[in-house]
Amino acid sequence: MRTLNIITIALLALILHACSISVGMNGASIPENLNTFSVQYFENRAPLINPVLSQNLTEGLKDRISNESRLSLVNGTGDVHFSGTITGYSVRPMAIQSDAVSAETRLSMTIKVRFKNYKDPQKNWESSFSAFRDFPSEQNINAVETELTNEMIEELTENIFNKSFADW
Repeated sequence: MRTLNIITIALLALILHACSISVGMNGASIPENLNTFSVQYFENRAPLINPVLSQNLTEGLKDRISNESRLSLVNGTGDVHFSGTITGYSVRPMAIQSDAVSAETRLSMTIKVRFKNYKDPQKNWESSFSAFRDFPSEQNINAVETELTNEMIEELTENIFNKSFADW
C-alpha cells in the first residue's frame, strides 16, 4: 500500500511538471518559438489627460508580461509586440438621486491595443479594452485617482495578457 502511494505521488508530480512546461499557473500558453516581447509607449489621446497614465500603463503591461511569462523584454521589436493608445479617460456622475445629486462618480478608462506576433502573423489582433471604478461622490477625485487608476491598469493588463497568451 505504501509503495502504491509513493508511485501515485511520483506520477502526479511528473504530470504536474509536464503541464507546467507548456502552460503556466496563470493559464498562459506561450509557443516555444517566442522568446522576446516589446511594448511601445501608450500615447494618451483621451480628452481628459492624466499626466502619468501613459507611463503607468506602459510599465504595467511590461511588468505583467515579464512577471507572468518566460518572455524577455527587448528595446527594439520583439517576437511579439504591443502598441496602442489611451482613447478614453473620464470622470462622470452616476446614480443620480431624486434631488439631482449624484451618489457615486465613475472613473473610466478605455485603451486600444495592437498585438503583433512576428512568428505567427495569424495571431495578430487589435482590440479595445475598458475598465471603470465607482467611488462615493463626496470623495474628491484627487484623493482616489491614483489608487483607482492602478486598479484599472491591473485589470486591463490582465485582460491584455489573457487575450494574447491564454487563448481566451
